[in-house]
Amino acid sequence: MSDEDYMKRALALARKGLGKTSPNPMVGAVIVKDNSIIGEGYHRQFGGKHAEVNAIENATKDISGSTIYITLEPCCHQGQTPPCTEAIIGHNIKNVVIGMLDPDKRVSGRSIEILREYGIDYTVGVLEEECRALNEVYIKHRSTGLPFVTVKYAQTLDGRIASSTGHSRWISSPPSHKLAHKLRAHHDSVLVGIGTVIRDNPQLTVRLVKGRSPQRIILDSTLRISPEAVVLTEQETAETIIAATSAAPEAGRAALEKKGIEVLTIPADTQGEVDLRQLLKTLGERDITSVLVEGGAETITSFLRLYLADRLVVFTAPRIMGRGVEAVGELEIKEVERALKLTFERVYRSGDDVVIEARVG
Repeated sequence: MSDEDYMKRALALARKGLGKTSPNPMVGAVIVKDNSIIGEGYHRQFGGKHAEVNAIENATKDISGSTIYITLEPCCHQGQTPPCTEAIIGHNIKNVVIGMLDPDKRVSGRSIEILREYGIDYTVGVLEEECRALNEVYIKHRSTGLPFVTVKYAQTLDGRIASSTGHSRWISSPPSHKLAHKLRAHHDSVLVGIGTVIRDNPQLTVRLVKGRSPQRIILDSTLRISPEAVVLTEQETAETIIAATSAAPEAGRAALEKKGIEVLTIPADTQGEVDLRQLLKTLGERDITSVLVEGGAETITSFLRLYLADRLVVFTAPRIMGRGVEAVGELEIKEVERALKLTFERVYRSGDDVVIEARVG
């Protein structure tokens, strides 16, 4: 087998950590000796042992003189667990093959220098593109301090997310509902506007698949949320944060905080709404690495108009609504050549629906 083959196996192992390792990256490791895999491991969850350590502990024979394949540069600093470079050095691993350097400033390139100092051979950049794609969320957060933003919505073929009366359940098919819950489980947080909460009273938790529920973020500049809203319950399952502005009444803030709900004060934009750029900055500072935006139309439009979305996931149902609520409103684009450009990454069926996953920009 080639270096690429072993790295593909490490990537497959790393993906098992999806939705469980944030704010850490997903990492897989494979130990090879005498042309045979003798140990495998991956980072199972945040706070747990790293991939390299799991692979070492799972080894079926002495790993001295072996080669370890790792999707990401091994850590060299003390965090929740000891540095992985120490484990590599301490077990006399001879060669380290790395998919990509770690963008974390505490690591980037430093681990390579440590390996060199100890006379350990290394290779960097094997299947680098695939390794970067695996951890695009982590890379953005570590590089910019901002979370990776996915905008998700279900629409009819003519682009409506609700009827003219506001009715929207259910546009997409049951398999798509399940896929939407899977998306939630893979994100740190799920975000909606107060209009969606008032209209639909959603739970915003993960129920149709296995996985943890994301933190719930509600945009509510003046605290219009009802004290009976479902998102204010089940805090032990999914924490709720209300993003408001300084215009929010103190009485409403106090009532929510009495319920154990955090009210996060964010500067207002020129329309008096929560400044989304500042909100994302604040969330990034809290180690929220990914945000799933679920609506409604005004919220979706705002993220797109401000170029804050990294990815779109659009469920298109085989229905035509006619007059109704548009998924995307005014983007202030006057010429076709200035339209928001997308790169389709995946197009597939989900029940009766067609799902498009696209990169923005």
